[in-house]
Amino acid sequence: MVDDAVLKNATEIAWTVYRARHPDVDAFDSRRCLLERHLHRRWEERESDAEELASFGIAYLDRLPSDEC
Repeated sequence: MVDDAVLKNATEIAWTVYRARHPDVDAFDSRRCLLERHLHRRWEERESDAEELASFGIAYLDRLPSDEC
């Protein structure tokens, strides 16, 4: 079962860091939804704490092609 608090914290951390690095990205950009789904799948595969999940999320966002979002 997914721990909603851990997943929410990880998503917020990753999204905040990503947007700090990319100030042109809107807060409601579609990448956030992609991030949430990615972290949810990652959590289901292997339980992690919020910090570890956030680092996976940041790496995931950095790999996304900007023209597909």
